[in-house]
Amino acid sequence: MAVASSSDVVILALGVALAAAYLFRDSLFSSSKPKAVPIAPSKGANGHGNPRDFVAKMKEGKKRLVIFYGSQTGTAEEYAIRIAKEAKSKFGLTSLVCDPEEYDFENLDQVPEDCAVFFVVATYGEGEPTDNAVELMRSLTDESFEFSNGERKLEGLKYVVFSLGNRTYEHYNAIGRQVDSELTKMGAVRIGERGEGDDDKSMEEDYLAWKDPMWDAFAEAVGVEEGQGGDSPDFAVTELDSHPPEKVYLGELSARALTKTKGIHDAKNPYASPVRVSRELFQAGGDRNCVHVELDIEGSGITYQHGDHVGVWPLNPDVEVDRLLCALGLYAKKDTVINVDSLDPALAKVPFPVPSTYISVLRHYIDISAVAGRQILGVLSKFAPSPEAEAFLKNLNTNKEEYAAVVGNGCFKVGEILQLAAGNNIKIPPTPENTTPWSIPFDIIISSIPRLQPRYYSISSSPKLNPTSVHVTAVVLKYESVANKVADTRYVYGVGSNFLLNIKYAANNDEAPLISTSSNTDPASISLPKYSIEGPRGAHKLESIYKIPIHVRRSTFRLPTNPKSPVIMVGPGTGVAPFRGFVQERVALARRTLEKNGPDALADWGRISLFYGCRKSTEDFLYKDEWPQYTEELKGKFTLHCAFSREPPYKPDGSKIYVQDLIWEDRKNIADSILTGKGYVYICGDAKAMSKAVEEVLARILGEAKGGSAEVEGAAEVKLLKERSRLMLDVWS
Repeated sequence: MAVASSSDVVILALGVALAAAYLFRDSLFSSSKPKAVPIAPSKGANGHGNPRDFVAKMKEGKKRLVIFYGSQTGTAEEYAIRIAKEAKSKFGLTSLVCDPEEYDFENLDQVPEDCAVFFVVATYGEGEPTDNAVELMRSLTDESFEFSNGERKLEGLKYVVFSLGNRTYEHYNAIGRQVDSELTKMGAVRIGERGEGDDDKSMEEDYLAWKDPMWDAFAEAVGVEEGQGGDSPDFAVTELDSHPPEKVYLGELSARALTKTKGIHDAKNPYASPVRVSRELFQAGGDRNCVHVELDIEGSGITYQHGDHVGVWPLNPDVEVDRLLCALGLYAKKDTVINVDSLDPALAKVPFPVPSTYISVLRHYIDISAVAGRQILGVLSKFAPSPEAEAFLKNLNTNKEEYAAVVGNGCFKVGEILQLAAGNNIKIPPTPENTTPWSIPFDIIISSIPRLQPRYYSISSSPKLNPTSVHVTAVVLKYESVANKVADTRYVYGVGSNFLLNIKYAANNDEAPLISTSSNTDPASISLPKYSIEGPRGAHKLESIYKIPIHVRRSTFRLPTNPKSPVIMVGPGTGVAPFRGFVQERVALARRTLEKNGPDALADWGRISLFYGCRKSTEDFLYKDEWPQYTEELKGKFTLHCAFSREPPYKPDGSKIYVQDLIWEDRKNIADSILTGKGYVYICGDAKAMSKAVEEVLARILGEAKGGSAEVEGAAEVKLLKERSRLMLDVWS
């Protein structure tokens, strides 16, 4: 065998080095400073250049507004579309409504001078952007990001911000405020005041109070006059005389569901999950319900982790579907097949699959069970069947206080308001005979009522113990409205949880109990709302098995990977749901660890504490029989602390004991777990009172442990825990 000489080796090595230098010359010799990458023109779907270039689309479509929405549940998108519609009706201006993750922002500095950029952004989680706005926020906040001018300058860019948040959260409207701040720093000019909607009170009222002054400032800034627009429909609704029945959407949520073809299951293609188990968690005899549902995902391709959320796709109750069909004069032709076309696809996309039927749209696709918004009442008043009905709606539309007293307190839905305005009796089941029809075009209904959205629940299981099922723990929402001048107090029902309750009764072959046996004929006072749970074409019932359309939404609400880290969980009521999954996750790990390393394998594990609260140990103690088993399997590392607010013991002054009181009692262990053990704290449940109270007591405990006060040292420690993702919240109001 020939042996290479040393000179050959040197020459060969030099050749390889030169070749590598040539191949990687861009990486080796370019500047280390990140720069905006020029966007090469490429044919997009429309054949007109780069599909991610929103400025080019604005110019091509002669759009003077571009509206970006950061939306997690669809609300911000709805407000973005409303803004676009108002710009068109007031000024005759057309808009480009954009999902920001579909566009690049290098050319934000190229927006024409006579145009404006709107940002309608929600704040999600702990002051985070929504999933679709992550790249937008990165572009605005990353100091290394440059626009097409080679700088981080947006001199003269006109912009508007409407942000959506909830005041009970610490980072109220943080993303909208950050967008405003960053744009101002770069030289952009805000039009009008920054709008801030508060979902804890009334997002709608905040929007209505903000928009009129904003439009006045907008008109002056871009040089337009009101009155140049007009009322033009967003959609054209056509009744179809003949259409293949198998191609009509009767409640299917995707094309794959209609054609029964396989595909990835997500928010755009939910999976019809068989209900494996459905049972009541509250003890018998009470007037409240909490449903435990186990959803089979075997063979679906769906995976999940502890702490994730499951989106349940409900439908509207039968009584509200019938009510609106009657009020619109459509009851006799409820099964008529209709097609819906958008008259301006850039402004308003058809919000559900078509062709469909009138009854399917009202039952499955739009949220007719929501409280009627004030703005929609003004639109509907134009089609009133009488002057009295018109005056009734106009008064509610223009009088904020009257709207709050009647519609807000009464929790009236659109169908109920139409009946009340026409003088109909809403206390009896609606029929064509007892309901006055309104001549409202169906396209107005589609434009004015938002899409029916999934209801999200914290998953209450771990895939380590339950790999083929997702567990849901849902307290059933039922509360009394406030009596007002048009209606007495009555029950109001949550759509998603009562849908699950219907499933539970049907799956167990049980009859739903009557709420009242009095002579009151109001459907809401006699029985629980009924749903068509068999699904479109009976697809959601197979013999005695019912199915629920679901998808999984990822979360960052996770246990630390190291079991040696102490864990403190606070979850009263159904806030305990994710922590059942957390504990199951640790139980699965404990089983494997003990099997591998013997009976003392958990000795160095951190303490796992769960602070749980409910009314009574004999009434609403969730998963009461499971916790002792978990305690045994975790070899004393798991401790459950229970606060029963409506049974002894009480505080010395007779007041109730809540989870925050138990945390204070255990303050020595809490401080040690957090400060010495570098532990993690998780809070799930009510954001308005419980979450704040728990954070306050944590600040007090940590402040004292650090030799200071709750207000200074304690607050600093809590802030640090959040910044390091060692204090995490999954809360709602």
